[in-house]
Amino acid sequence: MGFLYETHLHTCQASACGKVNGEDYIPYMMEKGFSGLIVTDHFFNGNTCVPADLPWKERVEMYCSGYERALKAAEGKDFTVMFGVEVNFFKDEYLLYGIDKQWLLDNECIMDMTRIELHEAVNKAGGIMIQAHPYRERDYLSDIKLAPKAAIDGVEIYNAANKPNMNALGYEFALPLGLPMTAGSDIHFYNDNDMGGMLFDKKVNSIEEFVSAVRANEGTPVRLSPDGKITPVVEIREQTVPQGLPTLPVLYPEGK
Repeated sequence: MGFLYETHLHTCQASACGKVNGEDYIPYMMEKGFSGLIVTDHFFNGNTCVPADLPWKERVEMYCSGYERALKAAEGKDFTVMFGVEVNFFKDEYLLYGIDKQWLLDNECIMDMTRIELHEAVNKAGGIMIQAHPYRERDYLSDIKLAPKAAIDGVEIYNAANKPNMNALGYEFALPLGLPMTAGSDIHFYNDNDMGGMLFDKKVNSIEEFVSAVRANEGTPVRLSPDGKITPVVEIREQTVPQGLPTLPVLYPEGK
């Protein structure tokens, strides 16, 4: 059957839109059949609940607390908790994997970086940068920004919080890039809807192993249905074949 990992999850400790404590996700995700998860709370340039007037160290401590609470709750269990970040530029968002709390403490300068500069810094630290839900449309968005290839290591082609055509457009965007593809639930609260994740043939025991596996295209983006059925995204026509054009203008912020 393989090992299923949630790659896109928000806690109420750091994400203003999060409704669940980090520790409370562990029994819930285990019951759903996941072997692990990556906490990817909104960073300070996104929908964060971390106060902007705190010193940088205190902000990072608070930001990482959802992950740390989940990690502690998983102690002694056959379940892997990993750390990630979701950053925002101009309402286009990216998932960072392979950096850690110390890296954030040492790099306050990331708030002033362009997409390409952040990508280079994350790569230098051994991590990867994935464009999240590239064709998302919401009432708070006025356009769709597609990252230049020089700014990303992959594309999230299935986001369970997106409508099928948005995911299909993301898949169509990713194909010619030849980059790794990922899937995740973008979960903010308990629900009985479809979920997403990455399925691997072997256990992933650390974020370093996850990064290596994604780089090597060893994982399969999948959809987890409420009945427990796991389906590779590439086998789901409505999630991979666009049925219409986006309603928002599409921008390409090259070189930034």
